[in-house]
Amino acid sequence: MYNMEKWCARLIEHEGMRLMPYRCPAGKLTIGVGRNLDDNPPTFEEKRALGDYMHGITANAAKMLLRNDIQRCYAALKRTVAGFEELDEERQYALLDMCFQLGVKGFRKFRRLRRAVEKKNFDMAAFECLTSKYAAQTPKRARRIARLLKFGVWR
Repeated sequence: MYNMEKWCARLIEHEGMRLMPYRCPAGKLTIGVGRNLDDNPPTFEEKRALGDYMHGITANAAKMLLRNDIQRCYAALKRTVAGFEELDEERQYALLDMCFQLGVKGFRKFRRLRRAVEKKNFDMAAFECLTSKYAAQTPKRARRIARLLKFGVWR
């Protein structure tokens, strides 16, 4: 199983944490650690915990949303990538980071990358990551994730 706190810290490093709602570069209403409220609105339970989130949330509330998002992405990756649970924790994180940033729907478009991971061809997976629109839009993050896919080592 993964280390939730480590993955939370990494995603906060990549995404930042904003406690007031804002529009992301894609124009989506967002809060916390990259929670896209337009495509992934709070569940009933989350709304109860957040209260009037349109006027801001606490850091603890942002982390609660983040943990829920990590669990949602992890479950989606188990369904989407054959052998996902057998990958080492660092490569699982690399795929989770992509899924978190792109959304489940966006991540599913990476068919060649997923096939490469399923075949344990991590050089090809890194190549697919680096030659994507995703890499053109977020080059530093994509290079970090490609390195993680290729070598399985953080930093």
